[in-house]
Amino acid sequence: MTEIRDEHVAVRTLSSREVFSGKVFGIQRDELVLNEAQEPILREYMSHPGAVVIVALRGDGGEEEILLERQYRHPVRAKLWEVPAGLLDIPGEDPLVGAQRELAEEADLVAQQWDVLLDIFNSPGCSSESIRIFLARGLSQTQTPFDREDEEADFEYQWVKLDDAVTAALQGSLHNASTVCAVLATEAARRRGWDLREVSSPWLR
Repeated sequence: MTEIRDEHVAVRTLSSREVFSGKVFGIQRDELVLNEAQEPILREYMSHPGAVVIVALRGDGGEEEILLERQYRHPVRAKLWEVPAGLLDIPGEDPLVGAQRELAEEADLVAQQWDVLLDIFNSPGCSSESIRIFLARGLSQTQTPFDREDEEADFEYQWVKLDDAVTAALQGSLHNASTVCAVLATEAARRRGWDLREVSSPWLR
C-alpha cells in the first residue's frame, strides 16, 4: 500500500501579527518566504484554537444510530443538523477531556468507549482550525442536565439511523462539513469492523 501522510514543514516567517481579535478567533497576518528565489508573500488567516467533534453512537448489527442536534448558524442564516462539537478553548485541556465535556454539555451524555475517527483541517486555505472527530459508544445519561444558553438553548435532538444519515449527507441534506465527514467516517469504520485509532494517537495540529 502506498503511504500518504500530511506533515508540518518549516517556513521562514519574516513577520507575524494579529490584526483582529474576536470572541472565538483572531485574524493573523504573516509575511513569509516560500521560495528564496521569489519575493516574500503576505497571508491572512483565521487563528483558531481547534475543536472536537463527537459521534455519539448507539445500537449495533446494522441498526446503529447517531445523535444529531439542530441549531441556528448565523453566518449561513440556517438551522443545521450536526453532531455534538465544541472548541478547545481551555488552555492545556486534553482533547479527549474536551470531547467528554462537550458531549455532556451539549447532549447530557457520557460514554464508556472512545476512539478517534478522523483528524481534519476545516479550511486550511484560510484557517488554522484543526478538528479531531471522536466516536463515543457505551452511552448513558448524565446525572444532571446542563443549563444551555444562546443558540444551544434551542437545540433540537434526533437519533438517526446511520444509514439514513449517510443518505442525507450524500443527497445534500446535511451541510456542516465536520458532520458530513463524521457521518461518512463512521460508515467507513463500520464496514472495516470498527478498527479505529486510540485517543492518544498523534494529531497534526
